Amino acid sequence: MLRTVIFDMDGVIVDTEPVHRYAYFQHFDELGIEVPEEMYTSFTGFSTKNTYQKVKEHFQLEQEVPDLVLRKRALFNESFDTKPDLELIEGVRDLIVQLHAQDIELILGSSASKSTIHRVFNRFELFPYFTHIVSGEDFPKSKPDPAIFNQAASLAKIATKEHCLVIEDSTNGIKAANAAGIKVLGYKSQHSKQQDYSTADFIIESFLQVDSHGLAHLFQSK
Repeated sequence: MLRTVIFDMDGVIVDTEPVHRYAYFQHFDELGIEVPEEMYTSFTGFSTKNTYQKVKEHFQLEQEVPDLVLRKRALFNESFDTKPDLELIEGVRDLIVQLHAQDIELILGSSASKSTIHRVFNRFELFPYFTHIVSGEDFPKSKPDPAIFNQAASLAKIATKEHCLVIEDSTNGIKAANAAGIKVLGYKSQHSKQQDYSTADFIIESFLQVDSHGLAHLFQSK
């Protein structure tokens, strides 16, 4: 029986990827480096810290990772606060509300920083629906390491992974759920680029395809 849903945030609840992309590439320009599209795509699901650890190593940057993270975060926050067309992914609020109304526990398991999560949750008034928030900044490794989802599942009122479902949109996130031994719903949106959904237990292309009852039925079918 489905008792807990662990949501990723970026690309699942809200599409902040264009804002992240703007901030990253503006920062890359400041640093005087050219990050290929294939490399940037491979960072999907990474925390900002882990992204800059990879970038620093590859480009042999002199700057320290915490300083790189702070600059990118400042660029992101400035853009986030001034972007009027930032909206929740279509259909996801209805699903969140329905699941909450049916006493299915909702937990966030996101690679995003706490400050970014709080900006999104404050802007869209999501705090009442989620019992716990797990941020990637609290872990040394990013997805596909399963630590985020292991922690999220352990916080659930019914802390049994067989009753949990992860909703993810990235290769790294799906691999993290697989490694944690938790069923995963792959959200394959029109914004998904070069992501692998082959190990997801279920795949949808729109949250309009499934409501809370349909999600519970889907979960029980496998």
